[in-house]
Amino acid sequence: MSDSAEEVTRGAPALLVVPEWHGQRLSRDLDARVEEAKGLAVAIGLKVVAAHPLRLRQTRAATLIGVGQIEAIKPAIAAHDVQLVVVDAALTAIQQRNLETAFGTKVIDRTGLILEIFGERAATAEGRLQVELAHLDYQAGRLVRSWTHLERQRGGFGFLGGPGETQIEADRRMIRNRMARIRRQLDDARRTRQLQRAKRQRAPWPVVALVGYTNAGKSTLFNRLTGSDVMAEDMLFATLDPTMREIRLPGIDKAILSDTVGFVSDLPTELVAAFRATLEEVTTADLIVHVRDIVHPDSDAQYDDVKAILDSLGVNGPQDGEGEDAADPIPQIEIWNKIDTAAPDRRAEIVEIAARRSDVAVISAFTGEGVEAARTLMAARLTEGHEIQQIFLGFGEGEALAWLHARGEVLDNRAEGEGQVLTVRLDPADQARFRRLWPAKGLPKP
Repeated sequence: MSDSAEEVTRGAPALLVVPEWHGQRLSRDLDARVEEAKGLAVAIGLKVVAAHPLRLRQTRAATLIGVGQIEAIKPAIAAHDVQLVVVDAALTAIQQRNLETAFGTKVIDRTGLILEIFGERAATAEGRLQVELAHLDYQAGRLVRSWTHLERQRGGFGFLGGPGETQIEADRRMIRNRMARIRRQLDDARRTRQLQRAKRQRAPWPVVALVGYTNAGKSTLFNRLTGSDVMAEDMLFATLDPTMREIRLPGIDKAILSDTVGFVSDLPTELVAAFRATLEEVTTADLIVHVRDIVHPDSDAQYDDVKAILDSLGVNGPQDGEGEDAADPIPQIEIWNKIDTAAPDRRAEIVEIAARRSDVAVISAFTGEGVEAARTLMAARLTEGHEIQQIFLGFGEGEALAWLHARGEVLDNRAEGEGQVLTVRLDPADQARFRRLWPAKGLPKP
């Protein structure tokens, strides 16, 4: 390879190419896409020196973009001594190699850039394994015949054996073996996670999962609700590994809040597959809270991207082609975040739209505005379907009394005879569980 094979370090000058063609992501604002691409590059420590948004009439099989557009970009590469060209699209292996030859510098596509970010940010052992698996899956399809000088001299038997195992074949074999080992390790981690999840499900506390587009403010809201110090910066993919903390909500003594990895448009399929075990935390939640950057120009398109991934996880109920045994949809609400950054007219419009919906809270996780209303909305949705009933307990039945306080909302408690009558709000599952635990003690008062 040429200069394009040189290693690119943090702070290296990078040039962005943001192509858009007819029928491809036209629902997105091109300027917003350029800013997102800049954010992805900055998140990995690159110095963006120029950006070239391109509108294409058609794509080229060999280079994606046209020859004239390549020639128009070359002067900027030379002027800024660019070390890396980032193409905000998916490139085939041959397109990537041809562009590297044309530009005389290293080229990386959107998938490769996101994989680099995830590789740098993954903090847990499981997260690092997931990222490595995704990297290997990505690299496996990009091995090209550029190392023929490394072929082994001979292969087979006799004097006429052709070239033996080529370096590319050896690399593919090593990649397959490494991927198999990682999958076994991830299977062990997945079983451990399933055991932990099953243990949580046996506990009485509801689980609330925060989801949303990257940089929508999930981690800031998580810290605001829990008093934690999870990394929360104005940066794409500031946090990757899921975090869980205990919170209190109105009428709910204890709940578990889960902060998940942020989503992004065109999330690489390799990452979706590798992080599926982590994303499965969402599938077992009692409530999904979709945090949106409501002032972002592409807020609606970002909503569609998140919904598509939630559809793929099965949390939105049966999709086309799925049988009746598919899981029921998980209750969801929306948190419209960053209202503090909206202009007055836009702010009034957002508040007016939200007022007409019962599943939306408008907040600023940064300033704390509206957060209490969001907590109230979470509690209301979690207790939806709960029933109010009266239960009689003897004065000595402290364990049953503590159980009711932990799992339900005790609205009233008055002494009567040798015990007390409690007016309790419980969900149907907890009512059934209470009767199993205390079949003769805590019967509903006639």
